[in-house]
Amino acid sequence: MKKRVISLALGAMLLALCLPVEAQQPTKIPRIGLLTATSLSAVADRTEAFRRGLRDLGYVEGKNIFIEYRWAEGKTERLHDLAAELIRLKVDVIVTSGPAATRAAKEATVTIPIVMAQDSDPVGNGLVASLARPGRNITGLSSLAAEISGKRLELLKEIVPRLSRVAVLGSSITPGNAHALRETELAAKAFGVQLQYVDVLVTKDIAPAFRAAAKGHADALLVLTSLVLISQRPQLADLAVKSRLPAIYDRGEFVEDGGLLCYGTNFTDLSRRAATYVDRILKGAKPADLPVEQPTKFELVVNLKTANALGLKIPNSILVQATKVIE
Repeated sequence: MKKRVISLALGAMLLALCLPVEAQQPTKIPRIGLLTATSLSAVADRTEAFRRGLRDLGYVEGKNIFIEYRWAEGKTERLHDLAAELIRLKVDVIVTSGPAATRAAKEATVTIPIVMAQDSDPVGNGLVASLARPGRNITGLSSLAAEISGKRLELLKEIVPRLSRVAVLGSSITPGNAHALRETELAAKAFGVQLQYVDVLVTKDIAPAFRAAAKGHADALLVLTSLVLISQRPQLADLAVKSRLPAIYDRGEFVEDGGLLCYGTNFTDLSRRAATYVDRILKGAKPADLPVEQPTKFELVVNLKTANALGLKIPNSILVQATKVIE
């Protein structure tokens, strides 16, 4: 009996000694990799929206979640190395801010979950099997960039009633460019507008592109998504005014930097919503089972200063739709 009591006492002591040790075991803090092809400052609003989305879900950066930031500063050839860095850090999820970054992450891993903050055509770009059932390690949000080309031409037509020729600036190396151009061509036929496509592959192609538009007697300019063009927003806005070309873009940053107007998906909202995907994946959901979401918020931004510089009067029908007017 005495031996049994001693044995039980020793067991209790050992258990008491073990409990504090177990309690001191650190909890694994999730690590998120954020990969972007541009500079971090160029997507500052979207980055903050993503972090705000995480905070709304109870994540505090540096306390119960870590974020590893990697940006390519416009040099897309660096994306593969940056994606490899994130994998070596054993991040739990990679969040990408555009098609080029998503492609680099996709080529770097088939196991780590990837959340697209936005992609113009996830199925056509070969990133997911379908929007409803992505089927791989990638999910996230679609920006519907190509499908709203008709609305952009409609807005240009309202501003320039005699619109007959539109120069389209894009980059053939940008994922989704071909799809966006096809959709724009369909819309142009409906509006009786002729398109002049000008391929812009590098920064030095921008000035010649405007000369080509002038030579082609363009009445206006439509800018497709392109990493090169996004990185040179002020130059585009300046050349458009000097060339007397009303221009429409796909995101508000262009208008903030002097562009005339934009109509497109609200990319800041997409970045905020990307945090929801991260949360669900960290809680055990598989990317293959999480449907790709379509955008729910769109933005129409108008710069009246630029309109005045071009000698244009923006119709009230556009101003009443605008989500933001810069005066």
